[in-house]
Amino acid sequence: MDTVTILLSSFVLSITGLFVFIWSLRKRLFDTTAAAANVIFSKGEIGRGEEPSATAEQLAGLRLKVPGQTSPALSAAQEADLQRELQERVEADRSTAFVSFVFLSCAVVWLVAGSLAGLTSSIKLHEPDWLVQQAWLTFGRIRTIHLNIIAYGWAPMAAFGIANWLLPRLLKTPLIGGRFAILGCMIWNAGLIAGVGCIAAGISDGMEWLEIPWQVDILIVIGGALMGLPLVYTLQARKVDHLYVSVWYMGAALFWFPILFLIANLPAVHFGVEQATMNWWFGHNVLGLFYTPMALASVYYFLPKIIGRPVQSYNLSLLGFWTLAFFYGQVGGHHLIGGPVPAWLITLSIVQSMMMIIPVISFSINQHMTMRGYFSKLIYSPTLRFIVLGGMMYTLSSLQGSFEALRAVSTVAHFTHFTVAHAHLGLYGFFTMVMFGSIYFVMPRVMSWEWPYPSLIAAHFWLVVFGFSIYFIGLSIGGWLQGLAMLDAAKPFMESVKVTIPYLQSRSVGGAIMTLGHLVFAGHFVAMILRYGPARTGAALLHTSATKAATNEFAGAR
Repeated sequence: MDTVTILLSSFVLSITGLFVFIWSLRKRLFDTTAAAANVIFSKGEIGRGEEPSATAEQLAGLRLKVPGQTSPALSAAQEADLQRELQERVEADRSTAFVSFVFLSCAVVWLVAGSLAGLTSSIKLHEPDWLVQQAWLTFGRIRTIHLNIIAYGWAPMAAFGIANWLLPRLLKTPLIGGRFAILGCMIWNAGLIAGVGCIAAGISDGMEWLEIPWQVDILIVIGGALMGLPLVYTLQARKVDHLYVSVWYMGAALFWFPILFLIANLPAVHFGVEQATMNWWFGHNVLGLFYTPMALASVYYFLPKIIGRPVQSYNLSLLGFWTLAFFYGQVGGHHLIGGPVPAWLITLSIVQSMMMIIPVISFSINQHMTMRGYFSKLIYSPTLRFIVLGGMMYTLSSLQGSFEALRAVSTVAHFTHFTVAHAHLGLYGFFTMVMFGSIYFVMPRVMSWEWPYPSLIAAHFWLVVFGFSIYFIGLSIGGWLQGLAMLDAAKPFMESVKVTIPYLQSRSVGGAIMTLGHLVFAGHFVAMILRYGPARTGAALLHTSATKAATNEFAGAR
């Protein structure tokens, strides 16, 4: 297969995708009355947003009408139907409360541990003689520990916790198989603890994202299989005819990840160039085919629920899903530009990277048009700030990734800190921000308790935004200068190292501020579990119903 055939085939596919996009516009797929987009709302609920993390004052601001927003009055029969559906939702929430609590608690523990390991490894880049008495604290090990804790601890625990909570709501039935999920969570975490211990002891498979020895990976495979069973069982018992787009994203992610992880960890199968190709096939796909769809599923549920308005174009959300599924599979190859791999493989990866613009623009247009006229709600909704910012970071990170795959850009950025900044823009700026917002929404329902100190939510938001801005901007500039210095044949290699030092120091400053934000978040999380904070009226749990009785039923007996 030659390069011309690959380019021509990919070009035809991309043009086909473009015509589908134009067709969606011609067919008025931006129609706000698309029935499928209303599935996540009960009858009469549209126009009445839900925001469990908001205070009474913030809820008052959220209830302010925007131009064109309507909340039609309900008849007595409609009120009765609404109350019945809200009670069913309460039961669905209760069925998954303990499961979500276990997963999210594990996620918070891993977040703090991973943040401390990451900050330690960051400081070592400009202070290499700091903490060198113990082998496990050397840069090669502590940085790998940080990566694996975040990639297999914080990220999947948060994603599974949110997914298990969303499924009963989306399928309008109690969660089935929760015990399998908890057992899988225990086995997964046992495997991760063993894997991190192996890395600390110097035992590793030696491939990025795949350092945990394959013998230990068996535990993660078993745990992951058990954690996916509730999706299968609950889908079989669903009470809805239509599967909302969030279910598509979550179902696909929970199907793709086991395949990726299992194939990548098969022992004595991948060697040499093939091993490198497989390594980045897995490394990129775990970002785009697991973390990304799990976060997008959350955005497509929580954003409309908070503002009380269905997504602007439901069909556009499906276009984004299918183009992500078709275009993302071979994106990882662009990390091997300049390596001893077939030229056609690199070309295919570059073309598919550029084709990823279609699903990204589809999501971006949909989010912006859904929020159009509702951006003022960001002032009053703690959850919405994280969700919307995370969605914006998805657009930026994906577009940056597409252009970074081009050979002209990769020549400068490859093997530099610029790539590290880009990876964090996706996994932190997008995924982690969305998970933060989702947890703030979910936990009051899980615990039947309000966030005790609302000011800490704002402190957490601004600390991580400010810290990450320093981190990302400093590392991007330093990485680009590093790449230019390495391309200058007149400069010795050490010049490319020296030029990065101030920017690596800014990375540590930003990372320290982010870690402080994570400690604030974790402390607030524990305070909620322990039922701390001033007694409040429960107004923050108010949402859809127009009557106090329905509100009390939805909030549950507390």
